[in-house]
Amino acid sequence: MSVTVRVPAKVNVQLAVGAARPDGFHDLANVFLAVGLYDEVTVTPADELRVTCAGPYADQVPLDRTNLAARAAIALAERYGRTPDVHVHIAKDIPVAGGMAGGSADGAGALLACDALWGTGASRSELLDICAELGSDVPFSLVGGAALGVGRGEQLTALEVGGAFHWVFAMAGRGLSTPAVFREFDRLAEGRDIPEPVASHELLAALAKGDPDALAATVVNDLQSAALSLFPELAGTLAAGSEAGALAALVSGSGPTTAFLARDSASAVRVAEALRESGGCRDVRTAVGPVPGATVIG
Repeated sequence: MSVTVRVPAKVNVQLAVGAARPDGFHDLANVFLAVGLYDEVTVTPADELRVTCAGPYADQVPLDRTNLAARAAIALAERYGRTPDVHVHIAKDIPVAGGMAGGSADGAGALLACDALWGTGASRSELLDICAELGSDVPFSLVGGAALGVGRGEQLTALEVGGAFHWVFAMAGRGLSTPAVFREFDRLAEGRDIPEPVASHELLAALAKGDPDALAATVVNDLQSAALSLFPELAGTLAAGSEAGALAALVSGSGPTTAFLARDSASAVRVAEALRESGGCRDVRTAVGPVPGATVIG
């Protein structure tokens, strides 16, 4: 017997970052949109916990107990007084260290899969509590759709979305560490007053209307300057997508994946072709959002 869960990537259409807190984290106003790039996580009973991975980014995935999927299995097992004896297999299609919550997706997927496999009957709120313990982006990976995350990003409020948004994602040739990007944000912000992060009313209205032009005028990522400081080549990719007709171009989360909002599917295809021809990307993908969060598919 096994259980397979499909779980999506995310893009941050707004990432407002506050000053560093005493615990080292930052308060955020984080508007998430789940998009149709997926990992699939399969759990099967085993003699002991082990993790395997296949796919285009598999060589970058840790296969020990530091993997968020393994940590999710351990956390659920501890809560219900059992041993986490499962084989966790990740079919990886979300970039690793790319700012699209690939690791968080795997954690949410493994948690939901183990819950189904073991029949723990955990409530949605219990699963979300475990997700928040695992990482700031993990709760949204479970929920999907569109949501505003505050605190560290783990306190979610679902958002209304009035239509589908078309995206192009350009994957860089190497990854960026999220903690390193936040450290660079703190360095660049030293000596400046950092306002409290709040969600943009104009951006939320654009999502609710399903209006790509209005959304393009309001997307913002406070981590973008830090990501560009650590990975200056991303500026050329952002420019290439804009020149190809993207309505908006931004770094996705902590990067280095770059995200381009297109008016429709045909425009997304044109932007993707231009980015491939630019030669500055490891891979280019199109996707539509919002999509559901972690879902049992088999």
